[in-house]
Amino acid sequence: MSKLRIIPLGGLDQIGMNITAFEYEDDIIVVDCGLAFPSDDMLGIDLVIPDVSYLEENLDRVRGFFITHGHEDHIGALPYILRKINVPVYGTKLTMALIDGKLEEQGLENTARRKIVTYGQTVTTGSFKVEFIRTNHSIVDAAAFAISCPAGTVVHTGDFKVDYTPVFGDPINLARFAELGQQGVLALLCDSTNAIREGFTMSEKTVGNTIDSIFAENQNSRIIVATFASNVDRVQQIINAAVRYDRKVAVDGRSMTRILSTASEVGYISIPEETLVSLEDIRNFPREKTVLITTGSQGESMASLSRMAASIHRKVTIDPTDVIILSSTPIPGNEKAVAKIINELTAQGAKVIFQDVHVSGHACQEEIKLIYSLCKPKFAIPVHGEYRHRQAQASIAAALGIPRENIFLLEAGDVLEVDEEGASVVDKVQNGRILVDGLGVGDVGNIVLRDRQLLAQHGIIILVSVFQHGTGELLAGPDIITRGFVYVRESEELMEEAQEVAYGTIVSCRSRGIGDWTKIKQEMKDDLSDFLWKRMRRSPMIIPIIMEV
Repeated sequence: MSKLRIIPLGGLDQIGMNITAFEYEDDIIVVDCGLAFPSDDMLGIDLVIPDVSYLEENLDRVRGFFITHGHEDHIGALPYILRKINVPVYGTKLTMALIDGKLEEQGLENTARRKIVTYGQTVTTGSFKVEFIRTNHSIVDAAAFAISCPAGTVVHTGDFKVDYTPVFGDPINLARFAELGQQGVLALLCDSTNAIREGFTMSEKTVGNTIDSIFAENQNSRIIVATFASNVDRVQQIINAAVRYDRKVAVDGRSMTRILSTASEVGYISIPEETLVSLEDIRNFPREKTVLITTGSQGESMASLSRMAASIHRKVTIDPTDVIILSSTPIPGNEKAVAKIINELTAQGAKVIFQDVHVSGHACQEEIKLIYSLCKPKFAIPVHGEYRHRQAQASIAAALGIPRENIFLLEAGDVLEVDEEGASVVDKVQNGRILVDGLGVGDVGNIVLRDRQLLAQHGIIILVSVFQHGTGELLAGPDIITRGFVYVRESEELMEEAQEVAYGTIVSCRSRGIGDWTKIKQEMKDDLSDFLWKRMRRSPMIIPIIMEV
């Protein structure tokens, strides 16, 4: 009998870009297809998607994408990947509605094949059977998968937590995990995001109680709430509080408006008639009778709350009587941006509340232990998180009795072969990140990024020289054009010295009989670079241009 091959192509050593391939003989299925948002050093990059060269090379064997839930780090790359790998996409109702919206934006709604799956349903494709199991997360309709093939059954939790009192829908189906454990689970791929946190993750309903208290205590103020657009349950609780205290609600932010519209269409959010009004019409109501729900809880520079804080929002002006709730926890790396927003809002006199108004959508240690105890897997494969998160889950698995040699901290591209007899990493396939800049996908690489970083740090100098055709005599220049290096009008002496250095290089080249333009340009670049480093300790990008007339 053949072995099951598990191949993570992303989602390890980072938060985001989740995608894992499962391969058995001539069949491949893929769980999730997410994007990652660019880091600070990726100048000008809009988003990052996984390199799926391995799937493209084996296109005739790929049977479908199975999506755990509708967050960007699990569905965001689909519009780009489906152009090359057009296979069926399977997901739950809200997940598929959000995917539909993304595909329509890219003009793929008529070519991509989508199939809505309900909890408890099993999809058979090739050698695989994939069962959708109800879980809880910070977005409705999240699912775990029981993936079965002749080599055994693997459970993939997706992003999950155990919430016994969810705002919408039913609690996680722990009974099914227990049944699978009794039948035998070969391997468990479990969410690691909160594996370093002790205890249990609080229920989403606890946030509703906190929000209700804030509304009760601030009945003479306009309330602005910033939260993740995808957290439909959180938005529902904000709307419930607004209705309870007779307030009108307006929604701001493109992603918030889109997701709210989608959730409303599929019946996953309930908004009483006449509660929701437009951002323009809300001005007609007393400020203390209004609520704004907006994006920007992570300090994103162009999000609505950031524009309000910077006083550049076209329709909303912050008032000293406003109460602003940041209903989220900063994602690692966003702390400074969130602190900046809080400072700007506070400086305008607003009251900012950012503590105890958020609960995570990810399982803490005790919930991870519960899933392991129910599933009783032979092999543990921590996924979804940075290395420290996955290492923490590995320690949990070991404490529960799983032998260390059966716990695998994989890297992207690793090929893990597994069956009842054992498991081992046998190969590594091509993997990595593809950068998306505007309409360009993959046309910006490390070299272009390095150039952008150099330009951002030290600026650019262009040397323009004109030579006589045939004789090689210098007719004009070298003239210096600079951007982002120094302010020329205040650095005339430096520019003159730089010009003399470049001129000296040309004279030196002529005296040595060097007539090759490429060599002259290289020497001009080297000499000027040395001069500027000694004088300024800066290394701007230098581009010599030689024209022949």
